[in-house]
Amino acid sequence: MTFNRSLKIAPSILAADFANFGAECEAIEDQGADWVHVDVMDGHFVPNITFGPATCAAIRPHIKGVMDVHLMISPVDSYIEAFAESGADVITAHVEATPHIHRTMQAIRGNGAKAGIALNPATPASSIEYLLDMVDLVCVMTVNPGFGGQKFIHSQIEKVHQIRSMIGDRPIHIEIDGGVDPTTAPLVANAGADVLVAGSAVFRGGSVSNPAPYGKNIRNIRAAAVSVDA
Repeated sequence: MTFNRSLKIAPSILAADFANFGAECEAIEDQGADWVHVDVMDGHFVPNITFGPATCAAIRPHIKGVMDVHLMISPVDSYIEAFAESGADVITAHVEATPHIHRTMQAIRGNGAKAGIALNPATPASSIEYLLDMVDLVCVMTVNPGFGGQKFIHSQIEKVHQIRSMIGDRPIHIEIDGGVDPTTAPLVANAGADVLVAGSAVFRGGSVSNPAPYGKNIRNIRAAAVSVDA
């Protein structure tokens, strides 16, 4: 996994057909997805339950590129090894999920994965100032975590600007998770984001047997985001 700041679209399989995860992962990659985003929820840190390490291990053979695993769980440290062993390339934990987030970042890297840190909408950019030399990705939540299909929270755009300034020339991705579509993609890309997670905006209208809409949706998001540089 080589670092570059080119725009990456990371469809969230939270919006995929749960009965066809393997085929869905293959379909979105074939249709132009750069990463595959896996939203892990525990019913405790967030009000929803999704999947765990066994699901990640099951879909890993169906993913040629980056498997981006977002842990919306607490406690988190005791599960890092299992998700690393499941094949996660990036493991992201929430700054709000533990009082010892520095230790969590160490554990993720220590298990061979890239370390991501996520911030909920009410969490300020300053909360990760002393973690930037330990992380490979910062995930800015632009909805309250827990469910797909929520409305984008525009106040987070300024936070993205702040984080991009804080990062400087460090090789750290800025990921946006929540409410990404062709309307909001250029706003966050212009602020400095380079990884855009999109669920319903990618999977809407398509299926494993009819994947072409996935490609159209991905291309529309990418075109809208890169247009800010045109």
